[in-house]
Amino acid sequence: MATPDLIRAMPVLDCTDVAASVAFYRDQLGFVAHTWGEPPSFAIASRGTVTLGLAAVHAGDTLQVKQNWAAYIYVADADALYAQLLQRGVQIPEAPTLQPWGCRDFVLHDPDGHLLCFGQDMDGRAGL
Repeated sequence: MATPDLIRAMPVLDCTDVAASVAFYRDQLGFVAHTWGEPPSFAIASRGTVTLGLAAVHAGDTLQVKQNWAAYIYVADADALYAQLLQRGVQIPEAPTLQPWGCRDFVLHDPDGHLLCFGQDMDGRAGL
């Protein structure tokens, strides 16, 4: 019997305020978002073939964000996306840099502190 192919993955990021996170991903990063609940307790944000889940932490829970990448998002042109996001007012600590793993990438934090990395696979090895 053949093994079924996996289609895609969706990282799900915990949020203290789903509506504020949706506004950031929509207005600053150019995602389209759909929410559930009032106030929203979950959202799915997408741009191109990238999809992220945004989930509310339970009332009283403290959001603890690890500072490794929450999501590594492959892009066609890291420099063009970097310029676009700067024009939208996104705070990005450093310009895109060529990394030892063959990607030209940059990082930024979302409103809850999740570290997002946007990278362009420069030599075809990193997008395995």
